[in-house]
Amino acid sequence: MRTYLINEIFYSLQGEGVRTGSANVFVRFARCNQQCTVASHGFDCDTDFQEGQRMTIPQIVERCRQLAPQCHWIVLTGGEPALQVDRPFIDGLHEAGYKLAIETNGTVALPDGLDWITVSPKTENENIRQRRADEVKYVRAQGQPIPDNVIEADHWLISPAFEGDRLCPETLAWCIELVKRQPRWRLSVQMHKLWRIP
Repeated sequence: MRTYLINEIFYSLQGEGVRTGSANVFVRFARCNQQCTVASHGFDCDTDFQEGQRMTIPQIVERCRQLAPQCHWIVLTGGEPALQVDRPFIDGLHEAGYKLAIETNGTVALPDGLDWITVSPKTENENIRQRRADEVKYVRAQGQPIPDNVIEADHWLISPAFEGDRLCPETLAWCIELVKRQPRWRLSVQMHKLWRIP
């Protein structure tokens, strides 16, 4: 039976994007195809996703039900979940009664069937393979402009980069000005860091 390398599964509130504040089970996939650092992207990756445990779809479903039997939304995150998420995974969790949101860097084209797609690019446009999303979100450090967006999306978001768990006032002010200058975009702060929840 196919297994997936899972870093952790936990129950919390969505802390960013259009779905902020909603309850979800988060399935964090191990491994990523990018390494974000201040030098390369203007911010350091804030997630430990190197280690993982091999799990089957039934094991993942069982763990999600144990954590939150009343919750029917799962957020697939990472790492980079698109490296592992396939159609059998999507179908299996749909059959178990779940809706699936995914947070991806967009460098891998996603299979059909996902219920909500967030693309947060961290590479040049020519490397973006997922060109359609419900929301596109760019993390910006102070001084970084809004890049040319090649993703068709319903919602366009700018997210100020945190320094650890700290939101620098200058970075926040910079991102506010970006949105004011280009009002098609909207501000999306990583509220879970301010709320001090996972």
